[in-house]
Amino acid sequence: MATVELRFSALPEHVRTARLVAAAVARRAGVDEAVLDEVRLAVGEACSRAVGLHESHGLSAPVRVVLIEDEKKFSIEVGDEVPGSGAAAAAGAGAGESDAEGEDEMGLAVISGLVDDVEVTSGEGGGRIRMSWPAHATPVLP
Repeated sequence: MATVELRFSALPEHVRTARLVAAAVARRAGVDEAVLDEVRLAVGEACSRAVGLHESHGLSAPVRVVLIEDEKKFSIEVGDEVPGSGAAAAAGAGAGESDAEGEDEMGLAVISGLVDDVEVTSGEGGGRIRMSWPAHATPVLP
């Protein structure tokens, strides 16, 4: 099992880099070429969500992306450091943050539409979106 970890400042301009790295590692892991656009879009949504949460909560901590190559699947975890992030945190927010709640729910809906195997968790240390796709037993090299 190979793992690549990427950390970037919570700035929107770094989301594109995360998408490119995710697509390159997915290709190397043997993810079907036809699915790579879905990988890019899902990672972009997850990273944009994490960046937005960091910005709205005034956090300077980096966003964390972990890319995991396994024999039969390729997984990506995108983590933020907002305690209790996600819909639960937004539901407890004030009226000024209702737009953020709507954007958060929309982003999660887009990800769920793109990825069959997705898990969203949150806790005191922050939130995590884990997405997985099938991969070939033998990696496809560029």
